Amino acid sequence: YINEIVAMIHKLVSSGHAYPADNGDVYFSVESYPDYGKLSKKKLEDLVAGARVDVQEAKRSPADFVLWKAAKPGEVSWPSPWGDGRPGWHIECSAMSNRCLGETFDIHGGGPDLLFPHHENEIAQSECANGHTFVNTWMHAGAIRVNKEKMSKSLGNFFTIREIFEKYAPEVVRYFLVSSHYRSQVDYSEENLAEAGRTLTRLYHALRGLVPAKNVPQTGHDRRFAEAMDDDFNTAGAISVLHAVANEINQHRREGRDAEASEQAAVLVRLGGILGLLQQDPEAFFQADTGGELSADEIEAMIQARADARTQKNFAEADRIRDELADKGVILDDSREGTSWRRG
Repeated sequence: YINEIVAMIHKLVSSGHAYPADNGDVYFSVESYPDYGKLSKKKLEDLVAGARVDVQEAKRSPADFVLWKAAKPGEVSWPSPWGDGRPGWHIECSAMSNRCLGETFDIHGGGPDLLFPHHENEIAQSECANGHTFVNTWMHAGAIRVNKEKMSKSLGNFFTIREIFEKYAPEVVRYFLVSSHYRSQVDYSEENLAEAGRTLTRLYHALRGLVPAKNVPQTGHDRRFAEAMDDDFNTAGAISVLHAVANEINQHRREGRDAEASEQAAVLVRLGGILGLLQQDPEAFFQADTGGELSADEIEAMIQARADARTQKNFAEADRIRDELADKGVILDDSREGTSWRRG
């Protein structure tokens, strides 16, 4: 990207939005961009009044930021019209965005700590270089905390998504994340992930044994779901709609209204799909191997052994097998159609 970076800086210098300084650095002139501060709602005069310029710096204004940093002896550097050096932090992101996403794109994310100065500076240099809007929607997500502490390598509570998937199904992790508003902090803990799994299981329980109806028209649930998503991507509100639909399904089933339950199941699957949820066959979800002690074949064999014990009226042995399965995280559901199972 170095060529794109140099080209963008050259465009900013040529248009008067940036200037080479006597120390070999190239700075962006914040005063040349009247909209500076529009994202963070900061005023330029306050930034200038609160800033302090080092006597060795060659900025025209304390608020100006570096686009190209002159190389010191022994530093990694690249050639440029202003001498050997390296790009500033902010200009790298603008150049990469230009190349990969275009001069204007819809959504830019990041943590709240990046809003100022990084994202503010991205906007300024990109819009001055390109002459139009940089990003249509900014979304600053809350930080992930682990047991109410900030996640960091120094605290020893840092882990990757691959490590989480060794213990929890990806859909459970997705449910956990979308059940909170994206701007709120997410507190990762074993208890919270387990609760997310239990709550997602209740939604799949509503779908179990049902064939979703075809061509079900939009409902009030669809409207409420859309209103939640339109309200600053309120996925937590959208999740509450899913549970309202599931409650209606369960009510219809209790009342023997299978056709209505099937129609609402179609709504639940449709809305869940928008969030990437509830697209599995319920039995596949319940029986997914997430590193449990028993394989599906072993569980089926134990269920058959239990059925044989019940046929022989050896209820003590049947209860023992059921308890052993429960101890290993396998829950049995007996019905007139037979015995089904799920991992707890």
